[in-house]
Amino acid sequence: VQLVESGGGLVQPGGSLRLSCAASGFTFSSYAVGWARQVPGKGLEWVSGRGGQGRDHTTYSDSVKGRFTISSDNAQNTVYLLMNSLKPEDTAVYYCAAAATPETPWLADFGSWGQGTQVTVSS
Repeated sequence: VQLVESGGGLVQPGGSLRLSCAASGFTFSSYAVGWARQVPGKGLEWVSGRGGQGRDHTTYSDSVKGRFTISSDNAQNTVYLLMNSLKPEDTAVYYCAAAATPETPWLADFGSWGQGTQVTVSS
């Protein structure tokens, strides 16, 4: 299983970014996928998840609900995280993750992780 994130960067408060995660080495459509983030000195925070095996139900943490949208392209084996109305507190390293479960994944379900991409929200 390999996951490679891209799309991070510096953005002003109120701006938008779209993160991408290219997946390989497993049957992408069968796995649940999602995103988590980490601020230096703090633990991982679950951000969003999408179920696998056609169960496309998506969920979001309260801190990002209404601002972030997770989506995936099974033909491209890619999962995205569109982040709108970004706030300084969204600054973190964002990780893509996959779980061998059809259910909507929570943090403890993720067994495979990408290397992370830095998102910085600052004026």
